[in-house]
Amino acid sequence: MSESSVAGNGRPARESATEAVRSLLIRRAAEAELDTGDRAAIADLVERLVEEEAPLLALDERKRLIGEVLAGAVGLGPLEPLLSDPEIDEIMVNGHRSVYVEREGRIERTGIHFESEEALLHLIERILAPLGRRLDGSCPLVDARLEDGSRINCVIPPLSLSGPILTIRRFRRHGFSPDELVENGTMPDSLREFLKMCIVGCANIVISGGTGSGKTTTLNALSEYLPARERVVTVEDTAELKLRQPHVVRLESRPANHEGKGEVTIRTLVRNALRMRPDRIVVGEVRGGEALDMLQAMNTGHDGSLTTLHANSAADAIGRIETMALMADVDLPHSAIRRQVASAIDLVVHQSRDRDGLRRISAVSEVEQIEEGATMRDLYLARGNDRRWLRDPSPALAARIEQVGGSTSSITAADT
Repeated sequence: MSESSVAGNGRPARESATEAVRSLLIRRAAEAELDTGDRAAIADLVERLVEEEAPLLALDERKRLIGEVLAGAVGLGPLEPLLSDPEIDEIMVNGHRSVYVEREGRIERTGIHFESEEALLHLIERILAPLGRRLDGSCPLVDARLEDGSRINCVIPPLSLSGPILTIRRFRRHGFSPDELVENGTMPDSLREFLKMCIVGCANIVISGGTGSGKTTTLNALSEYLPARERVVTVEDTAELKLRQPHVVRLESRPANHEGKGEVTIRTLVRNALRMRPDRIVVGEVRGGEALDMLQAMNTGHDGSLTTLHANSAADAIGRIETMALMADVDLPHSAIRRQVASAIDLVVHQSRDRDGLRRISAVSEVEQIEEGATMRDLYLARGNDRRWLRDPSPALAARIEQVGGSTSSITAADT
């Protein structure tokens, strides 16, 4: 096949050659039973095919063609440069013609696109194949985790009216430290010190916020303060937490297979974690009935547990926990759930994302028990550049902090 025939349909020569080489690569790799994980062997085959199919292309065009085909064969095709950019936190593919990224909290459109809807579907299939997941008409959406920890979500027609949709939330291999969260404006140093003392003092903490507000990032950072001598069990829907302590057991839920069997829910894992002799339980996010099991864990000797949930404010977080606990299908009156919430949770740390993309802790509220259930005492608030401590914590929480050598008066009196 000559280069003229490859480009004979009027499209640029390199674009047509890319399709021809890709088709030949798939056929020859299958004939030779080539290991798709052997990048060196595939690279050698791609170079030979390019020499055969596009000998008249300029040298720089041929190198670019080899790179494109290789990225499509063993990498993530047009998305490779985005995944190699450390400043990009999220990649959003809205059909084959539109790719957006989130950079420093702001969404922007890129000039990247796929050659066709089939090329995008092929990429999605290659991503899911090693994970043992399927995406087709009977299962048109998938939520999964890549080998590097990044989360992916895929939706295809008929659920998506915009063609195949692929969302990749990048996983930072090393995450942020608490000091880095202070440096980037997520919280002031006085708040970092206060939360450190609360965690060391075994306070039960819920981190709330909207989608993309940085809840998991903050949870990951604060987990640095969990004592190394303790046994910690983490439970997640999609594993994102990277605790650095030596005695950590990580559990991850499992969706049902294509036959609708084999599902292991977050709730099942939380209940099982209670039988694993944990000192603390860390749940990546509570979304349903597992909230009740988490409350029971906090109320039965597993002080110092941590979790996150979606909510619009600290006060809303308490209401959401009550609602999710009622989803457990346990015949408990609402008043009993409220008392469990008030007894179990010590602090709600609310995080938000500003319009300029900055993620910050906007409120820290203490949960206190009253006869009707729980009431909230705002300890810290941040609105724009105005960040201030409103009051000292209760005597009970202050006593916990003082037991580990902290002083609430020196912390809350600090200039934020």
